[in-house]
Amino acid sequence: MKTLFLAVTAALLSPLAFAQESKVEITANDQMQFSTKAFEVKAGDKVTLTLKHVGQMQKIAMGHNVVILQKGTEVPAFAMKSTTAKDSDYIPQDAETKGKVIAHTKLLGGGESDTITFDAPKEAGTYPFLCTFPGHFALMQGTMTVK
Repeated sequence: MKTLFLAVTAALLSPLAFAQESKVEITANDQMQFSTKAFEVKAGDKVTLTLKHVGQMQKIAMGHNVVILQKGTEVPAFAMKSTTAKDSDYIPQDAETKGKVIAHTKLLGGGESDTITFDAPKEAGTYPFLCTFPGHFALMQGTMTVK
């Protein structure tokens, strides 16, 4: 019984038991640029990410989103699949790519913003993010580092 009590106490006192909230704000503009190429969060944290499209062009011509992918995902291959997913805001829904998305914002036009909340992965590492609007990933990508 004492061993069980110690195990439960240790689990409750682990860093994940006291997850914090991380707030991240990223802007995107009409020049196909994110305001940051990298951000850090702690493993298991609740992450609130806000994307603001500070440009003026409509989403049909210059839409932006942020899509955070699982560690090890091939960004160019995922981006190519995204180009055919117009009906789902360029987020592929096929079986091959569906499990690779950790979180994503809506596709935004100039002057719009979107805020999402998700749990950071529990495994430390580097997770890619990108804009999946056709042709944007070459310039609009970065990394979320989980510590």
